[in-house]
Amino acid sequence: MIWTSVALMTVIDLVIIAVTVIVLWRNFWMGTSHRPSAPRAGLRLIMVGILVVGLFFFADLLSMHVLPAFIPMEEAMGVMGNLHRNFSWMFALFAIVVISVGFTELKRTQEELAEKNQLLEGLSSKLSRYLSPQVYQSIFRGEQKVEISSKRKKLTVFFSDIVGFTETTDNLEPEELTNRLNHYLTEMSEIALDYGATIDKYIGDAIMAFFGDPESKGVKEDATTCVEMAIAMQRRMRDLQSEWLDMGLEKPFELRIGINTGFCTVGNFGSADRMDYTIIGNEVNLAARLESLAEVGGILMAHETHALVKDTVLAEEGETLTAKGFAKPVRTYSVVGLYDELAEQGRIIRKDEDGLRIHLDLE
Repeated sequence: MIWTSVALMTVIDLVIIAVTVIVLWRNFWMGTSHRPSAPRAGLRLIMVGILVVGLFFFADLLSMHVLPAFIPMEEAMGVMGNLHRNFSWMFALFAIVVISVGFTELKRTQEELAEKNQLLEGLSSKLSRYLSPQVYQSIFRGEQKVEISSKRKKLTVFFSDIVGFTETTDNLEPEELTNRLNHYLTEMSEIALDYGATIDKYIGDAIMAFFGDPESKGVKEDATTCVEMAIAMQRRMRDLQSEWLDMGLEKPFELRIGINTGFCTVGNFGSADRMDYTIIGNEVNLAARLESLAEVGGILMAHETHALVKDTVLAEEGETLTAKGFAKPVRTYSVVGLYDELAEQGRIIRKDEDGLRIHLDLE
């Protein structure tokens, strides 16, 4: 029988003890301090069962090497044989029961955690609709602190609203107005998100958004993307106007847009209980002013934005305006379109070479 060989029993005991120590050490190392959501009760029961098995064989190992010091080897081996015949089954049964209960508890806890995670995912998905995706993701990634704080940063600010919204809505029933407005905001928001804009807020029929925070591709790229987004919005607005005319709306919504680039204060404003992630400053006010002065269906931008996008966007200089908070008059530019798109349409001829640039507007 195996317990008649001290060498064989010693090897078996050492292997089982080593496995026990490794399992216990790994569970302790990966335990609750490193995995706060780990199901503690099930893991502890499993560890207890493994520990009992390990202790039994540890006692077996000690007995084989300690008992012979007090009694003859044959008697010591007999004692060990009786121990294995009469008590090993009890330790094994106890370990099996405890480990089985541990796995059952582990499975139950995991099912509860799965239900809670599903509930949290649903709640998180609902809350995400109240925040811009960039802000929402930066908060959940731990990059954005939920506290009152702000910073100065150069951003490109976007404002848009519907021209004559009050007059247009006088002839609409409340339900029809709600459907039209929500349809319009949905279409514009989808375009804004496609271009990576941070949607700040909806102010009735107006949309306020900005580029450059919390994610930025660079000031020049942010400004270019903002103007491209505005052009895409106006294009989509013309499609919507045709749809609304076909549906019987006499005065379809018309859009105007203002864009400005400059240093703004961006961050969380409000109280400890209720805060809003937004931007403030004169540059924001200027973007709103440009939007109010833009032509119907047009896009009006300030000089700094034009300087950043002039290589890709064709614009015509307009009137110089005096804005509150600005010492110097503000030069304005009306967006005509993207050079590449205008060239494809045959409206301009464009040629760029080293040291030479020719842009010819055929209209």
